[in-house]
Amino acid sequence: MNSTIPAFNPFAFRPKSVRQPMFWAAAAFSSGIVASKYAWRPPLWLFVAALVLLLSAAYLRHHRIRSSLIVVYSAMFFTGALYFQARQRPPLDTSILALTNGDPVRITGYVAQDGRIQPASFGQFRQLLDFQIEQALPNSTHGLVRLSIIGPGPLTSFHYGERMQVAARVRPARNFGNPGAFDYAGYLEDKGILALASARADTVVRLPGQGGNRVGRWRARARSSVLEKLHQLFPEGQAALLDAMLIGEEAFVERDVRTDFQRTGTYHALIVSGLSVSILAAAVFWTLRRLCNSALFATLITIIFCCGYAFLTQEGAPVWRATLMNAIYLIARLLYRQGSVTNALGAAAFAVLAFDPRALFTASFQMTFLCIFIIGAIARPLLQRSTQPVRSALANWDVPECSYYLHPMSAQLRLDLKSIALALSQFLGSTIASRFVLATTRSAIAVFELLTVAMLMQAGLALPIAFYFHRAIALSVPANLVVVPLLGLMLPAAALSVMLSYVSMSLAHISAAFTGLVLHAIIGTVRGVGAVHLADLRVPTPSHAITFAAAACLITAALLARRRSWIAALGLSALLAGDLALMVVPAFPTVHRGALEMTSIDVGQGDATLLVMPNGQTLLVDAGGPTGGQLSRLDFGEDVVSPYLWSRGFSRLDAVAITHGHSDHIGGMKAVLANFHPRELWVGLLPPSPELDDIIQQAHALGIPVVRHWAGDAFALGGAQIQVLYPPRDTPVGRAPSNSDSMVFRVSYGQTSALLEGDADAFVESQILRHYDPRANLLKVAHHGSATSSTEPMLTAVMPRYAVISDGFQNSFGHPRPEVLQRLSNSGTHVYRTDCLGAVTFLLDGETVVPVPQAR
Repeated sequence: MNSTIPAFNPFAFRPKSVRQPMFWAAAAFSSGIVASKYAWRPPLWLFVAALVLLLSAAYLRHHRIRSSLIVVYSAMFFTGALYFQARQRPPLDTSILALTNGDPVRITGYVAQDGRIQPASFGQFRQLLDFQIEQALPNSTHGLVRLSIIGPGPLTSFHYGERMQVAARVRPARNFGNPGAFDYAGYLEDKGILALASARADTVVRLPGQGGNRVGRWRARARSSVLEKLHQLFPEGQAALLDAMLIGEEAFVERDVRTDFQRTGTYHALIVSGLSVSILAAAVFWTLRRLCNSALFATLITIIFCCGYAFLTQEGAPVWRATLMNAIYLIARLLYRQGSVTNALGAAAFAVLAFDPRALFTASFQMTFLCIFIIGAIARPLLQRSTQPVRSALANWDVPECSYYLHPMSAQLRLDLKSIALALSQFLGSTIASRFVLATTRSAIAVFELLTVAMLMQAGLALPIAFYFHRAIALSVPANLVVVPLLGLMLPAAALSVMLSYVSMSLAHISAAFTGLVLHAIIGTVRGVGAVHLADLRVPTPSHAITFAAAACLITAALLARRRSWIAALGLSALLAGDLALMVVPAFPTVHRGALEMTSIDVGQGDATLLVMPNGQTLLVDAGGPTGGQLSRLDFGEDVVSPYLWSRGFSRLDAVAITHGHSDHIGGMKAVLANFHPRELWVGLLPPSPELDDIIQQAHALGIPVVRHWAGDAFALGGAQIQVLYPPRDTPVGRAPSNSDSMVFRVSYGQTSALLEGDADAFVESQILRHYDPRANLLKVAHHGSATSSTEPMLTAVMPRYAVISDGFQNSFGHPRPEVLQRLSNSGTHVYRTDCLGAVTFLLDGETVVPVPQAR
């Protein structure tokens, strides 16, 4: 009987079904933790439910196995809920908060983490370090603070264990009081830090003796030694990047470089992440397997290396989670269980959540385990269906008898490839032709698998990237296709350079030269892709409906990946549809239709005010920024104002206005223009200023019209009326921005109105009183409550019922000044302050003004 070998069809292969009970148990356990956080129930109820379900599972295990598994998973759900309530984090010592009254205090202690010296403002330098207080006079307070030492350079570096006494001002760690703000206080609390402190360098007195412990000193010395070697081997710019990529020291990475990596979706390459641990673990394991035949020895040494690397980086939970996952995978591989990646993922999740169940709610935990879930549950089945038959055809290439044991389709492919090799042997010789066909095919498989995994990873991570970072994945796939393989070469080469430097600097420089070339290629790729306009696509916080739909699409793709080819294709289509929805489905901003909204956003000692008109159109007045031109690692537009607007669902602004050119008003404006592409930029006086010039140039580059407004202008916007009161068109322009440049305008709706003064001083207020009636129900107090503004004649003319002051918590200017608060009190005005309340919102419905509390 003749038998016909069918044509090669890789999709005819069905991936092997893999049991993964640990994964489903971990999923149920995690669901219980989530339910316990948002829907509290008495612990006794949870205990009884878990116990009853476990007893039921024990009874059913011999009769109905499938039913018993469902009951077990239900029991894990209630166990997770119970454990979350029982596993309370030990309380921190809060006695240090007694020192946060703003008065200077002399504290004694030791350095708990090495400081790094960076440029500050006005020719000063800053050293930021963690400081363990042993004694604070006159109180006996203990605790950990983040200490900033400021002084003229060069400052002396302080290292772990060094004891000193310093006169400092201590203040509590505080978040910006806006919805969507980063939980900086919670971030510090996870590190045991409850307060911030600042001191002048000339108040520091070194003390004899050592603090801390021996293990901490070993780690600090090893870390400092590695950083020193990196700066010896590489130019300053490359060394700064390698500090961050290899050892987790981000102090010297410039903001623009960081932004480029974020825009291209390659930020994971700039920091020590789970990817870094996995790359180095793979390099160590591969090297050891080539040097010895013992898989057990290679596994143990690799795990020890990963633990030592995680200990050295001081990056905390994210790196330790990646280390744990690699360890579990290597052990599973040693036990011939490497096929069940998702099962190993479940075991790792159990271990992490048993240590700290609150880790489930962190972005790093979710993204680390989501990456591995995508690889194990989606990418691996698809690659088994597509490339595994081809790999089978290449196995034991030089053994002809193996063809008899292959699947017919793999055997057919093997025969075709050997025929190609035979044809090429006439020109290249049989050995070279055979190796050429083999190498070409394997390279094509590797490229295809890399493309597949990269695309699936980016598609699967679209939801957390949009939710946490407000970025779309438009160009992250092509960027990662280049950056990730290069990172796989660069990190081992950089680590090898450091290790060789302790033996021979000549050998180390050879490896460092290769590392530098690869790093240059990474930087070039990031900058090239980042220059494309599509790379800067920002999205607001996804709505609950879009979040649920995108998550459902991801789960659907995972559940269907092992089904028939057309069913798996439907799963991938669902995943793509979820990603497109995140990018193109318009957000529905939270607005109050039929009312004029004025919100003073908490930007510290600065100004940023959002006006939402009755029909939903928006105007942002100023965008915050550092005070007095100080250097700041914080971009107020990107890190403070934009998250608030995204949390409200805004993706576009109708107009933005600059009252005047001081940094605490315009420092965040460039990021706002880039993120929200307003239809107009309003400006008044434009004195010589590099910062103002940069903003104007950026507006022109983005195609945003720049509109000059002068006193007397009156126009409608979104159902409200706007009247500009200052500056007059003939106002002389000074040689630098000043408070008297401030654009002042009045926004009215019906019988209600709000007056926004910027930083207008007494002179500006007097000019307004000469020509206009500034009466308003709501006053945005000028100059953060400075005594140079809010004069009695002005308050008498305005007669505000409510006033809001935008000022920084415990600011050094003493704003708002007591005399200003007294004037407002005398005029019968109810005062609201951002330093006390965070973002403050008022609704003007045409008849009344109502303050609205912000939900944070």
